[in-house]
Amino acid sequence: MKRVVAGLSVLLAVIVIAGCAMQKEPDSARPDEPLVNTYWKLTELEGAPVEVVANQREPHFVLHADPARVMGSTGCNRMMGNYRVEEDRLYFSALATTRMACEQGVHTEQRFLDVLNATDEWRVTGEHLTLLDAQHETLARFKAVHLQ
Repeated sequence: MKRVVAGLSVLLAVIVIAGCAMQKEPDSARPDEPLVNTYWKLTELEGAPVEVVANQREPHFVLHADPARVMGSTGCNRMMGNYRVEEDRLYFSALATTRMACEQGVHTEQRFLDVLNATDEWRVTGEHLTLLDAQHETLARFKAVHLQ
């Protein structure tokens, strides 16, 4: 009987330890995602949450390293262009989109492109990216998405 109780105690301890190890870390304890080669999903634009329109892609971008190209979606159209990073500075240039007509999301698309063109700084904290203008005001927020 003592062996059964001891065995069950060990099993319970293992389950408790495994459960604690599986708990998610808070963002502050997570390592920062890399700016480049990360899928950044747009979550907030000029202080407002971004809604994904049904049957359209979510607004996002990926900064590819070599060559320094940005690719993504405005929600309605595919987007591409160039970027340059200098320490905490980030500049987008030659942004272009496909020209598909969308009934919804056109306003978000133009605001998203305007924000990218106005971007001056970037900050990554955990899995969140913030783009800021030259006055250090927040323009947009993104969340890293890990493709499975």
